[in-house]
Amino acid sequence: MLLLSGIAAHAQTTVPSAASTAPASKQTVAPMQPAPAPALDASTAPTVAAWKLLRLIKLPNPGAASLDRRGALYVADADNNLRQYGPEGLPLNTYAPAQPGHVAQVEAWNVTSTLVFNDDRQQLVLLDRFLALISEVRLADYLDGTVRVATLAPDNFIWLLDESNLVLREFDPNTLRLVQNTPLDLLIGRSRPDFRFIRQYQNNTYLVDRSTGVYVFDNLGNYRKKLPFPGLSTVGFRGDELYFLEAGAIHFFHLYSQNERRVALPAGLDPGAVRQVLVGETYAYIFTAAGVAVYQM
Repeated sequence: MLLLSGIAAHAQTTVPSAASTAPASKQTVAPMQPAPAPALDASTAPTVAAWKLLRLIKLPNPGAASLDRRGALYVADADNNLRQYGPEGLPLNTYAPAQPGHVAQVEAWNVTSTLVFNDDRQQLVLLDRFLALISEVRLADYLDGTVRVATLAPDNFIWLLDESNLVLREFDPNTLRLVQNTPLDLLIGRSRPDFRFIRQYQNNTYLVDRSTGVYVFDNLGNYRKKLPFPGLSTVGFRGDELYFLEAGAIHFFHLYSQNERRVALPAGLDPGAVRQVLVGETYAYIFTAAGVAVYQM
């Protein structure tokens, strides 16, 4: 699972509801307009979970983070070192780069390899499951543009959002070649995107635009639809649900039934102090300026 906070084809004339699954090819197309936030009815009022605090990982100002398939937690610290913890929050390994750069995104879901994207240095770092260095790639050597977000796909290819040219690109770190490109200019139209996060999950690629919502592509980069959840910086995935932090609760959206539910944060926790949330199968991780609180759900 990934961190919480809050594409090439034509776009719809009107923004679909969160329950819309109609492919873009079957809808009238026009430049995308900003989407209103979806309304929540009484059925999506926050429910109370049985939160059990296990421990606090004292890690001032934690940064980008990720979960792998085994539930291990990966967190960038204030010095941009990557720290690895077991599911219950016990420390395992640390990666300290020789030349640190700002860690904009971490992707560890594959287990065998972990991707660290340094946006200031425009560099990809691949680590093994013990955080030993596999390779480093300087993106400026292979594409002309500035990459805003990057993520590791299950096939070990890497999705990149080239912000300078508004192109979603897939990069092969083994052959050091661009595999495919999806222009986004027709999809975005005249809107002013603010891309914050990207993740591939269950054969779809999710690109988070804080201005208008979440663009969804298939595993070949073809645009499918848009989820109108504006104001987000990241999203996470748990089972068949996408989730994000919103108004003091965790908002879950089922990827196939389109049902929505909300789970309230632990009682006594100041929602304004929460920076991010990660939710695994058994444990949840709540990020504040003081560190990461590990809860059993």
